[in-house]
Amino acid sequence: MANLIDAGLQADRARLEEIIKRLHELTIRIGHDEMATTVSDLRNRIFEPFMFVIVGEVKAGKSSFVNALLATGEEIAKAAPQPMTDTIQQIIYGEERREVTVNPYLKKIFLPVDILREIAIVDTPGTNTIVEHHQEITEQFIPASDLIVFVFEAKNPYRQSAWDFFKYIHGDWRKKTIFVLQQMDLATPQELEVNLAGVAEKARAEGIEEPRVFAVSAKQEQAGSEATGFAPLRQYISDNITGGRAPRLKLNNSVITAQTINSRIADGLLVRRSQFEADSHFRTDIQETLDEQVAQSNKQVDLMVENLLLTYDGITREKLTELRNGLSMFGLVKRSVASTFGSTPSAKTWLENLARDLETELNDKLRARLNDNVVDLAESIQQMVKTIDLKIRSSQTILSNDHEIFSSIAERRENVLRDLQDQFNRFVSKTENFTDESLFADRENLAPNLAAGGGIAALGVILMALSTLPVLDVTGGVLTTVGVIFAGFSTRGKRRRIVESFEQEIQSGRSRLAGELEEKLKAYISTLRRRIEANFARFDEMLDRERKNLLILEGTHREVEEELATLSSEL
Repeated sequence: MANLIDAGLQADRARLEEIIKRLHELTIRIGHDEMATTVSDLRNRIFEPFMFVIVGEVKAGKSSFVNALLATGEEIAKAAPQPMTDTIQQIIYGEERREVTVNPYLKKIFLPVDILREIAIVDTPGTNTIVEHHQEITEQFIPASDLIVFVFEAKNPYRQSAWDFFKYIHGDWRKKTIFVLQQMDLATPQELEVNLAGVAEKARAEGIEEPRVFAVSAKQEQAGSEATGFAPLRQYISDNITGGRAPRLKLNNSVITAQTINSRIADGLLVRRSQFEADSHFRTDIQETLDEQVAQSNKQVDLMVENLLLTYDGITREKLTELRNGLSMFGLVKRSVASTFGSTPSAKTWLENLARDLETELNDKLRARLNDNVVDLAESIQQMVKTIDLKIRSSQTILSNDHEIFSSIAERRENVLRDLQDQFNRFVSKTENFTDESLFADRENLAPNLAAGGGIAALGVILMALSTLPVLDVTGGVLTTVGVIFAGFSTRGKRRRIVESFEQEIQSGRSRLAGELEEKLKAYISTLRRRIEANFARFDEMLDRERKNLLILEGTHREVEEELATLSSEL
């Protein structure tokens, strides 16, 4: 039967080892060295005996307590008036006494003591020691423990540093803990009664429903006195831990510790996921803002073109009417007679003047109207840039740099976001980011004005320059054609063709004006958008990398969680 039990235990240990191996791989992928070390230690200690970890403040009598508990008649853990335990001492079973120094902070002591066949005892430095690293070393040993024995001075078990350390043990690691009031021989019966009740009450306040508190005197125990308090403590150990129960208890404790670590990772992943969702929302918000602002700017272009076309139509309609009237039979006869006496320009001169007036009015009025409307477009684009800048500055931070597990991820994100802010500031300040060579015939003429403006402040100047561009000089095509068809009219048929050709050219010019202006300005807005988007390249890379990493980490965490839950229920 025992062999069957042992075989089952070994199989469960092997299962747990494999699960903890995956948990260790998860902590390595996370990049948290301290947690990875903790999990590695937990995995290495699965096959070790049930572990008592003795903790408490300096001079609480921990070493004396260990010596009395083992009852070997010799000083195993050194005890002295001044702090002596400068390393962690792990006391385990061995056929003969020997000591092995594992590292400067850990020493293993092997003893041929029967109780050590089922349990191991770890004596730690004082939780309030001033020796560098001792408390953090003690804290590193806690996760692999199976029972914490918290030793207090019987006369004063209320030191804050000790209870702060207890909160770490119980709150962070859910470790089973018993309390020992050592040196009870130094306290009066009344003090002892009050302090036993006081420790139990504080333990209940910290979440232990049924605290076990023992009062002992190591000094009296080692002197062979009666009523030293060790009998009830040894009975508790015999009833609850030894007698063949320790291996299964340790297995259960290891499962709980692994679950605690995995749960802590889960909490961190929730925060990290929240940060990722917030960053994804921020990026989507930027995208939607750009969509809205670009749509608004394009609408401004449509209104601008519409206004320009109204002006164009008014001018050309007036000139077309003048042309029709002037080319009528009555108009031509009248002009021919009048020109004989020199009072009216000839038809040729009149047509030249009409063409020149058309050119002047188109250029002057179109440019004036364009200048009026370009202010609105400049403001729309400026608003787009300023809105993006504000959203970058107000990006939500959830994962903080002091996060227990993912501080490095938070720091990396902070660096990316800071770079984004700095890069966008530089982008906004540089005029060349808002210019477009395709919009300008001669950029050099603009240089002084642009240099004075800088960045989005130069937008007005940049867009105003459109009024000087060939793309708006639609009169060139119109007048060339008009000049050709005006040159040789003589018959009524030719007069009709002149009017029709003039109308066609006006319509053609109108289409070019609308098409080229809309195409140029919307292409400019689209180019500016792409330039703004380019600032987010590194941020987008971070988001993509984070999305993939989270899927892997969350998947591994869930698998470990399910496997631990299954093993726990079976145990």
